[in-house]
Parts: sequence; C-alpha cells; structure tokens
Amino acid sequence: MRRFRLPRCPALPPACLYRREGGVGLPLGQPHSACEDETNTFKMSDGPRVSFNAIDSALSSLKNCQSYINSGMDVATQVALDLVESSNDEEDIKNMENVMLEYARMDRELNHYITAFEEIINQVKQEKPENLPDLENLAQKKFLEMESMNSDSDLQSNEKYMHFKDQLKEMKKQYHSNDTIEQIDEDLAVTRCPMTFICPITQVIMKRPVRNKVCGHIYEEDAILEMIQIQKQKRKKVRCPKMGCSHDDVEVSDLVRDEILKRLIDSQKKQSWSSLDT
Repeated sequence: MRRFRLPRCPALPPACLYRREGGVGLPLGQPHSACEDETNTFKMSDGPRVSFNAIDSALSSLKNCQSYINSGMDVATQVALDLVESSNDEEDIKNMENVMLEYARMDRELNHYITAFEEIINQVKQEKPENLPDLENLAQKKFLEMESMNSDSDLQSNEKYMHFKDQLKEMKKQYHSNDTIEQIDEDLAVTRCPMTFICPITQVIMKRPVRNKVCGHIYEEDAILEMIQIQKQKRKKVRCPKMGCSHDDVEVSDLVRDEILKRLIDSQKKQSWSSLDT
C-alpha cells in the first residue's frame, strides 16, 4: 500500500503528526498545574495528578487538519469541473475522482483515530483506574478495531465525495449534452433562469452561491453565514430566508457550494461584458 502523510498543521506539535500505516504520537499527559480544571486530570495512585490538557490540545490540532483535507477536496472538485468544461477527458476526470476517494480515505482514518483517542480518554475519566494505562496502546487497538470494519461504501458515502459526483454529473449535462433544456432535469433548468442568480438575502446577483441541502434553496455564502452567526449570538434559530420556505433551522453544516450555478453566473457576466464591448 502506498504510504502518504497529511500536511502538518501549523500549530501541530511534531509528536502529533498523523500518517497512514503508522502510529500517532500524542503527549500522554503533563504535570498538573494548580490552575487547571481537575475534571480534566488523572490522579495517580502515588499522589501526583496528570493533566489531559496537552492531549486535548493535540486532538484539537488533529481536527484542524481536517480543514486541509476539505480544502484539498474542494480543489479536486474545481479541477474536475474545469476538465469537464474544457476537454471532458474521461481519464483525467477519473483520476480526479480517485483523488477524491483518497481524500475520503484519509478523512475516515483521521476521524477514526480522533474518535478512538477521545473514547479511551473518556473511559479513563469515568472508570478512574488505580494507575494511568497506556493510552496510546489502547487508542491504537480501538483505532484498528474501527479500521477493520471499513468498506468501500464508507468512501462512497463521504459527503464531499457525493457532492463531487453530483456536481460532475450536472456539469457534464451542462457542457456535453445534446439534449434540449426540457430534457435536462428540472434543477439544472431552473439554474439557467437569471432570477435564480439573485440572493434572497442581499437581493443582488450572487458571487459565491451555496445551496441548502435540506430545502434546496440558494443564498450568497457570506450573507447566510452572517445571518447564522448573528442569530446564534442571540441563541435563536435561522429560518430559510426564501419566501414561503418552512425550513426554520438552517445550520452551517446544511450548506454546500453550488459550483455549477457559480459558473453559470460567471458565464452570464462574461457574456454581458462582451455584448457591451461590441
């Protein structure tokens, strides 16, 4: 199996580098400070307390590494859509799909390791054994147990991979189909209407449209994120700003970027500028 390493996070301690087919070194405890929360410490049988704060910090840094994976998947999606638009080279597109699956595999393994360590730490905190066990060894066993249940369907169901496949399908219909607009599925036909370029929040043409996975409505990314943040500070839910929509609890996790619509908007803008020049 080909080995690879995830990019090292800027704030990630050297001992916390994640890699496939190898262990992950996490700091297994630091001397307890008087100012630290005792609920996040382990009392040794001989008296001293060991703090779990260093482990929590390392796990937090590993979670930050997931943003690198997400960014990589976003780039791979953009490249694949560019390939469809420019050449529709099936071999190159297939290569990008393989890249997406590899990222999905990395994401799954990273999630398994983080989950394994969190479960072991919580178990130790609850059971309070007489002596601190070998956390890394226990976490590794838990991790391998999770990995033994892996299947290809796990990768196929990765949210970003599924979004990649949907966007690819729509892009191929847009650029390389001889069907009439009536024969293209309804969602794509709707995106051809300039009215759908308008954000229901800002009432101007969108620059970075995001689609709500729950209700299907589309908004300007910055506008809906700001709305969610403001309502969150007030401890209130966000209702979909599209008139008549009954979805009353919009979450950041509900939003995915609509690359197809963005390209349609950009294309219309270019055509408008071209017509002005002539």
